[in-house]
Amino acid sequence: QLQFVESGGGLVQPGGSLRLSCAASGFTLERLNIAWFRQAPGKEREGLSCINPTGGITLYGPSVKGRFTISRDNAKNTAYLQMNSLNPEDTAVYYCAVDPFCTHYTDHYYYSRSGEYDYWGQGTQVTVSS
Repeated sequence: QLQFVESGGGLVQPGGSLRLSCAASGFTLERLNIAWFRQAPGKEREGLSCINPTGGITLYGPSVKGRFTISRDNAKNTAYLQMNSLNPEDTAVYYCAVDPFCTHYTDHYYYSRSGEYDYWGQGTQVTVSS
């Protein structure tokens, strides 16, 4: 199957940090926009961030802007999400996927139910608790 493999999740205390990885399996991400999402039980899926192929354009959702940083290493076929100042509201399963049109956003990044996302992974659980 063509998909991403997310890793790096776990249990962290409030105020702590985690770095998530998103490795492409079966395809190259060199020319693709890569986005991060999360979904908590009973909640709608939330768009967190997106990065263009060269890394020169980055976008963030309003709830994580200033705390999370997206990056990529095309040579390793991997994208990353550095998460700082975590709080219990950040507890969720985190996913990455391709979003062909995220660079069309002018300010914040959002998840769209009609978006054309590809190569969803299985997700990695992040739990923020003391």
